[in-house]
Amino acid sequence: MNASLSTYQLLCIVPVLAALLFAFCKLLSRRHCRSAVDGHGSAVLITGCDSGFGYELARCLDHKGFVVFAGCLFPQGIGAQNLARESSSNLKILKLDVTNDADVQQAKGIVKENLPEKGLWAVVNNAGISDWAEIEWSTIEDFRHMVDINLFGCIRMTVAFLPLVRAAKGRMVFVSSIFSFFNCLNMGSYSVSKRGLEAFADCLRVEMASFGVKVSIIQPGNFGQATNIVKMKTLSDVWVKFDDERKQIFNQAYIELAIEYFVSTCKTGFTNPDKVISAMLHALTAPSPKRRYMVVSVMDRVFFQLYPFLPTALTDSVFSLSPMYAKRKEMLYVK
Repeated sequence: MNASLSTYQLLCIVPVLAALLFAFCKLLSRRHCRSAVDGHGSAVLITGCDSGFGYELARCLDHKGFVVFAGCLFPQGIGAQNLARESSSNLKILKLDVTNDADVQQAKGIVKENLPEKGLWAVVNNAGISDWAEIEWSTIEDFRHMVDINLFGCIRMTVAFLPLVRAAKGRMVFVSSIFSFFNCLNMGSYSVSKRGLEAFADCLRVEMASFGVKVSIIQPGNFGQATNIVKMKTLSDVWVKFDDERKQIFNQAYIELAIEYFVSTCKTGFTNPDKVISAMLHALTAPSPKRRYMVVSVMDRVFFQLYPFLPTALTDSVFSLSPMYAKRKEMLYVK
């Protein structure tokens, strides 16, 4: 009896010990075989450094010893000048409009002429705009402008600089949004641009794996207050674009409600960009960066991680829980 009990206990203990040994060896191998990327001698190009995430990331990477090429839409503007003043001589301000082929090619020439010994380690496609409007409030030009910056701007930059990043077996980082997969009222054009961006980045990641280039996507949540990227609107800003038919459907009382709802939602978000910057740094310097970094509050994380796997009928019904959506149906067409 005792012998059989000992054998049974042994059979139970062996798998546990094997699992613990495996975990310990894996942890040990990570500690000794992998280390964070050393910034000295490596360059990173960041777009959209006039303010927000790009500005803060440029400062951070400069302090870590990277050569930083900070792309700014307004190189003589306050943001770019402050960035240059707060940084070392390793940070270089570039005039860079990601929608302009000439700007991109000029920036490429400057980068190639000033590369450090280890080359161009990464490109961070951060430049972007945000706007909010219902689809019927928008024009084709509104959609085209959004996509030209948020999607085609990233593609333009990637095509231009990918050979340099591939030579260094480096990183490509794309700043997307939770709205790439979370569809909701007022974010139609923005969601289109970010969903397209993630499709591009996903395809690029598969292609670049053979070359040792890692591709990561950053998905910030509500960081409107932290970056000032959100465009605030007044009733007149929206109303002036309407024809008579739309004025009948979307009355002024409803527009004022939509504005109030949007502003109040923005105020519930993060007030500083630290969490996004931490995710960017991990994507750039970790030995094994994640493919996606969802940067949201703890409570939101549970919902957003489940969201893509839920039936569409269920995810659509979530919006009915908001008082805004209930009032919307009552107020449309009301004069």
